[in-house]
Amino acid sequence: MQKRIPVTPDSMRCSTCMLSELCLPLGMPAPELNKLDELIQERIRLSKGSPLFHLGDPAEAVYALRSGSIKTQLEDATGQVQITGFLLPGEIVGMDGLLNNTQVSHAIALEDSEVCVMRLDDFDRLAMQLPMLQTQLRRLMSKEINRSHSIMMTLGSLRSEQRLAAFLINMSDRLTALGYSPYEFILRMSREEIGNFLGLTLETVSRLFSRFAREGLLEIQQRDVKLLNLPTLHALAGTECSSHAY
Repeated sequence: MQKRIPVTPDSMRCSTCMLSELCLPLGMPAPELNKLDELIQERIRLSKGSPLFHLGDPAEAVYALRSGSIKTQLEDATGQVQITGFLLPGEIVGMDGLLNNTQVSHAIALEDSEVCVMRLDDFDRLAMQLPMLQTQLRRLMSKEINRSHSIMMTLGSLRSEQRLAAFLINMSDRLTALGYSPYEFILRMSREEIGNFLGLTLETVSRLFSRFAREGLLEIQQRDVKLLNLPTLHALAGTECSSHAY
């Protein structure tokens, strides 16, 4: 179910949102940041499994994920599904629909979620008054391109165990940016969805999780994951280990 919520002066605005540093221009002066509140006039609450938009819908807005998580996926005429991404709070959904003003994927809530609606007409109007918004839009588009390149590299050149290691590291890094533990988190997506995203079968994903647990790289209980050896996971994935992994 999708529920639209108007943003009132008494509700949380961009200028006071805990995620503002992730999805808004960095270093914007307070008066300009307050003016940016005009950009968010509506929020949408999504129940688990509900669509935010479908492939082919008009792209009239982009959406900042305020809470919860969302998956994006493609679907062909035969019903074959390919998951293209998992979005976390502070990340932007719908950027890839800007080219032709048409959504190029489905966006579906993995859990009860809420998004802030940034209508493109309002974005263009405010950008004339706040030039930093154009810079931010380019930064967000660059992040989307880099994410696509990273996915292509993961799926095109890594072995199955490297793909899962890279996926876990990516989740750890993104949750750390939100202020959560880099070691313990809940996977909101199923193993089947992880496999679909990584180009692996459900059986392969389950086998690899069991192998990683036997080798002392992690503990896993249902969807609760505890990473025990981030440096080794980084080495397996061929990525550089950040300081919080030691």
